[in-house]
Amino acid sequence: MTPSASGRRTWIYWTATAALAAECFAGGVMGALRLQPFTRVVTHLGYPLYFMTILGVCYVAAGVVLLAPRLPLIKEWAYAGLMFIYVGATASHVWVGDGAKTLMGPLIFAGLAVVSWSLRPRQRRESRRDWRS
Repeated sequence: MTPSASGRRTWIYWTATAALAAECFAGGVMGALRLQPFTRVVTHLGYPLYFMTILGVCYVAAGVVLLAPRLPLIKEWAYAGLMFIYVGATASHVWVGDGAKTLMGPLIFAGLAVVSWSLRPRQRRESRRDWRS
């Protein structure tokens, strides 16, 4: 890989990761504190309000892990958890009959998660060695 391609890859990774982490922190705080915009959405989707606290804490934890150095296995869990959240949010909005405009948010953040995961540097990846031996 050429130096400019490597630099572009790093820039795209950090841009996607920073946007994803910012969404984790903002959404996590809104959820954990049960702030009004998030309360309205959760109620509209038919989930209990205590779900906001659980989701909020997990969101903030994922944001911290994505930005922290090392922790490759926990990063994999964070990415998987975020995909569950975004795919679940998309499915929930479809289920209650929301329009395409409402689906854009979770789909965009799912896309950012895929970009961040696929472009992460080697030291932020879980090794491929066989853990069973």
